Amino acid sequence: MATAPSVQRPRFNPSNSSGVSDVHRLHHDVPSLCNSDSNPLHFRFQSLVSCPADVPLELFEAAVSQLIHHPEYNSTLILRSETISDSDTTIPTSAPCLEGYHAVRNVHRKLLPRRPGRDSGLEQHCTLYAFETGEFAGLPSMLVLTPLVPEGESLPYYHPTVSHLAFRFIPSSITTTSDSASAQSALRIEVIPLPGTPTDPNSRLYRTALALLDTLHRYLWGAFTHYQKRVQHDVLIPREIYQDVYLKMRERHKGIVNTWRETTDPLKHVFEDIGIATFLMLFWKDMFAASADLADVKELDDSRWTSWPRPSGGFLDLGCGNGLLTHILSAEGYSGYGIDLRARTSWAHYPDSSRAALKVHALDPTQFLSPDNSSDEEKSLWEPGVFLIGNHADELTPWLPVLATLTGASGYLSIPCCAWMFDERFTRSSAASALDFSDNESLDAAAGVVSSEAEDEAVFISSLGMGAEGTHKSQYSTYRIWLARLSRWLGWKIECDTLRIPSTRNWAIVGGCRERLPGDQRIYIDRARRIVEDVARRGTFKARTPEGKAHDRAS
Repeated sequence: MATAPSVQRPRFNPSNSSGVSDVHRLHHDVPSLCNSDSNPLHFRFQSLVSCPADVPLELFEAAVSQLIHHPEYNSTLILRSETISDSDTTIPTSAPCLEGYHAVRNVHRKLLPRRPGRDSGLEQHCTLYAFETGEFAGLPSMLVLTPLVPEGESLPYYHPTVSHLAFRFIPSSITTTSDSASAQSALRIEVIPLPGTPTDPNSRLYRTALALLDTLHRYLWGAFTHYQKRVQHDVLIPREIYQDVYLKMRERHKGIVNTWRETTDPLKHVFEDIGIATFLMLFWKDMFAASADLADVKELDDSRWTSWPRPSGGFLDLGCGNGLLTHILSAEGYSGYGIDLRARTSWAHYPDSSRAALKVHALDPTQFLSPDNSSDEEKSLWEPGVFLIGNHADELTPWLPVLATLTGASGYLSIPCCAWMFDERFTRSSAASALDFSDNESLDAAAGVVSSEAEDEAVFISSLGMGAEGTHKSQYSTYRIWLARLSRWLGWKIECDTLRIPSTRNWAIVGGCRERLPGDQRIYIDRARRIVEDVARRGTFKARTPEGKAHDRAS
């Protein structure tokens, strides 16, 4: 098979399959699909749209596998699909028998709607076909989707109004013209529309077919060039479990959108914090359980999850802003606090339990050099085993692993946004001179492990789940790599994930447990104290003063 060229993806150049220009190049001379002569019910598919195929046929099955298992990439109305069965021996009778092809595999799936109260689910057969004879015999070259509609019901809105929809790869050697040398392989979408369904270029069915063809063209080129996903999702929490709990959480808290008190966009902030709360609840359930098992989540009813494991010291949301994340977690029975420099408008409109959890507080990291001088209220925020949260915490972002180390926290979640170091904006030059991570090498040698500096750079960056963004080309990617190195240097075993929230800054780094190294564990505390002492000596970090009416009550 040809190797992938170092060029960008060829332009998607679709053509109406009923046209007559480009006849040879787009294989308009190849007949549409029809059923075999042995079938008494004769039917023929209708060709809608086609485009050149710039890759070998061998990649077709890998590309359509993406279509089968991830229908949500093509429709915002679909949550995901669940596979009911996958067989290369049992082909359902509802799959059409097509002339010149034989079925080689069938995936029976169920499409789950994103809004179950509005759309119904739908089962569907996804049948792969191969040529019966010739040069490409046995190679999958066509996928046919067949919806299974219960008697008396209709197709949900998100599904095209067809009884069958075919994705077809037509190799360049399959032609009925004498000028086959000029022919090029093609992709084509063909359908059997339901009676009365328009198929003209302005119709919804045609536009849907065009979008599906573009997706298939992109998947094929991605397979050809060994495409790497832009980011890595669902690393720590399985997608299906997260989505199921998120849907329940969204139903419980979506009403906040209608009572939003801030000037910011409620659709973004409400559903973003519902997503983060869902992630934390599931992560804590896994992290603090005696034995990790998320399987029982799918059996939840609508009751609260008060029995789920959680951090023994509660949570502390640093720079909590509108306080919504703190409110959602509190409403779900999780103890903890959110702190910020000033109270927001929303705070006064939350229930009493949430208002009690929101504190106006100016965080000064240098205070941890003399923790005995802290007030009782300050000490109550930093209970042993507290779990720290930093969602777009800006100046506080690099302090999360430092404070987690100094206070004996159980872990932390950081979703970085603006790039800050401890007392200045992050730049590549300042990062290079700020800390020397190389002194991890002697510890790692004693422990028999390889440190982040000693190991291959590409391997370490790959472990951060940044996908194609895992480069040093942008300051944001460089900043995330620096944060990961800082966390490792302070002894945290880190895990990374890209959260399913409506934000372009959705990459998260989680410190979930401490590295176990021989000797004195205080070396990490000493490192954290060294950072704080250096900042205090420079004198450039100034703790902000609490603002607003709560100033007099703030610690």
